[in-house]
Order: sequence, then C-alpha cells, then structure tokens
Amino acid sequence: MNIIYEYSHLGGSEILQVRYPQINNDIYDVISKVEALRLKKSREKSMIGKMLYSPKDMNNQFRMQFHSLGYKEIRDYYTIEIPNYADTISGAYKQIDFVKEKVLVEVQFGKYAFMFYDMAKFQYFFNENKADVGIEIVPCHHLQKEMSSGVSYGEQLVYDIERLKRHFPAVPVKIILINAESN
Repeated sequence: MNIIYEYSHLGGSEILQVRYPQINNDIYDVISKVEALRLKKSREKSMIGKMLYSPKDMNNQFRMQFHSLGYKEIRDYYTIEIPNYADTISGAYKQIDFVKEKVLVEVQFGKYAFMFYDMAKFQYFFNENKADVGIEIVPCHHLQKEMSSGVSYGEQLVYDIERLKRHFPAVPVKIILINAESN
C-alpha cells in the first residue's frame, strides 16, 4: 500500500514524530508491507463479476503485521447507568484494535459511521488517560471506488474534522489515507 495523504489534527503527527518516533516508523513500515489484492468478486448490480480489492484480506494483513511488532488490542469494560433509568447494562466496552505504549491505531475499511466512531473511541481513551494520540488508517477515494459499496473514504473524514475545528475530536489524531500500489 502507498500513503497518499496525511492529516494532523491537534498536533497528532508532531506528537508521533517527537514522542513516539519508532511507532511512527512502525506505521509506515506496516502500510508498505500490506498488499491490496483483487480477491473479491462483486455481486452488486452495478459491478457484477468485477474483481474488487478485499477489505477482509487487507485487515488480516494489517493485523498480522501489527501483531508481529507487539501491538495489542485494548478493551475497557464498564457498566452503563444513566440518570432516572432503572436498568443497568453490564459488560459494555470500548475497544481499539492496535495499541502500543499510549498510541492507538485503527484501520477502517467500513462505513463512514465507523470511521467517525473511531474518533469517539480515541476521545474516550484519551479522556481516560490511556492514550496520547490516535492514528486512523483509511482508504482514499480512489481505493474506495475499487472496493465494495459501503466502504467509505478518508477525504470525507478529513473534510468533516476540518469543519468541526478543534471541537471534535478533542484529541490529537493522525489520519493516513492509503491507496493500492497499482492505483
């Protein structure tokens, strides 16, 4: 995979460069080792039979690469209790796929709502003092067009964060847009 764009929100890139240079290098190394393969045969009306890039395969490659470098998943369990409501819900949790030191990493090939929810999870762990910075690795628009419908693209996420200014997320984040090498 190739990195085609990086966006630094509230100094996310700068924090990585200064305080976590090895993790920053790990991210670049992992991305360069993931190969986008056209393994998924489309059944969608607009693209029947077309071979598309496989989000599942790319996710598996990212998982293998990050785990080989010692990145772990983090889950924070809690009980949901809300004011003036009798029921409580135990066993709820927030989860991040890849964590090392106080750096959170999510790779998102899902719908746009999941990209934005990752920002909320970064905010949660930052507020809990379990993170200094979050990294979101997402497909660019060119890659997204060669994947199943429903996959979002990073340009939309950057556009929305720019409009929200410093209000959300109120945590340093680095967003990395990736593309297949052949695109």
